[in-house]
Amino acid sequence: MELQEKIPVPVFAAADREVFLRNIYPQRRPAVLRGVSLGPCLEKWTVDYLGEKGGDREVKIHVSTVPQMDFLHKNFAYKTLPFNEFVKRASEKKHSDFFLCEDESYYLRSLGEDVRKEPADLSKQFPGLVEDFHMPDFFEPEQFFSSVFRISSCGLQLWTHYDVMDNLLAQVTGTKRVVLYSPQDALHLYLSGDKSEVLDIDVPDLKRFPEFVKAKRYECVLEPGDLLFIPALWFHNTLALEFGVGVNVFWRHLPADSYDKKDPYGNKDPVAATRALQALERVLHTLDELPAEYRDFYGRRMIQRIQKRTYCDRKIDAEQNSETTLPSSPFTKPG
Repeated sequence: MELQEKIPVPVFAAADREVFLRNIYPQRRPAVLRGVSLGPCLEKWTVDYLGEKGGDREVKIHVSTVPQMDFLHKNFAYKTLPFNEFVKRASEKKHSDFFLCEDESYYLRSLGEDVRKEPADLSKQFPGLVEDFHMPDFFEPEQFFSSVFRISSCGLQLWTHYDVMDNLLAQVTGTKRVVLYSPQDALHLYLSGDKSEVLDIDVPDLKRFPEFVKAKRYECVLEPGDLLFIPALWFHNTLALEFGVGVNVFWRHLPADSYDKKDPYGNKDPVAATRALQALERVLHTLDELPAEYRDFYGRRMIQRIQKRTYCDRKIDAEQNSETTLPSSPFTKPG
């Protein structure tokens, strides 16, 4: 018996900039976009071609003995390989050359030149490949934050997490399952920072995570040429059904000063949210000065006040009506 109902992510055929901005973006919900031109990468990006164009540039990669990677408990090792050797290994199911075992799994999330300061940019890290990929013009150039190369072994599954920027995931080769959860289900996902502690979302440990079944599961399978719009704060978990290559494009949809300027990955909480969480910690330390029954009483009152001030009463429906747009939001509309 399935634990969670699988709600399909809506698919928009022949989506262009106008359709995206009018029918999709204002909804603040995931959507699969088909028929968007991604350029010659769909035909060109074979293993041999990638190896030739990417060359022997060294890349930092994740390597694991199991395909289900767990960031919280670090069940993988960071290794370095020439890009062409990495692509070759990632495309194989058994390896003659390996770090940990002959069926180890590989994952690349490209990084900036200075990993502590610069976001990833396909044009800078892989200039020989960037001309093959046509970045969708669904946002203004000044909003651009990063373009991230993602290459995964077949079967590789990444942990559930959220990002603080809107992004488009372009599936160039291979197929990938993506499971998403609404920000409004955050309390059911057992968060540690921006990541869920529920590693196995298909067969979760319900003794440890009994509330997980309450989270609505949105799901899609991306084919080559598909784009997935992932709004900020939506949790997502990816499973490579085949060896696959993709590009993630992130953009700033809030005012630029909302973001941490020292965050090259784009996954640190907005500056105001960080300040609020720090203030909450100070408040909780203050409450520790009271006896238990008083902490309970005032804690409940504080929760109620927070709910009244911050909770959004918009509901995420099981079915999306692409003809309907929601009232204007505080986000900066791209374009």
